[in-house]
Amino acid sequence: MKNASSKTVAKANLPSKMCPVCQRPFAWRKKWARDWENVVYCSDRCRKTGL
Repeated sequence: MKNASSKTVAKANLPSKMCPVCQRPFAWRKKWARDWENVVYCSDRCRKTGL
């Protein structure tokens, strides 16, 4: 839901995924906007550990 005075979205309304390595949820980030479908891991550390 967007605030009336700005273009921001509440954190509770952002899409999220589960990290397969640490099993923690992580939310959408602006730097992942173009590639959200391909984001699998929550961090570089989890990406390097991999599955």
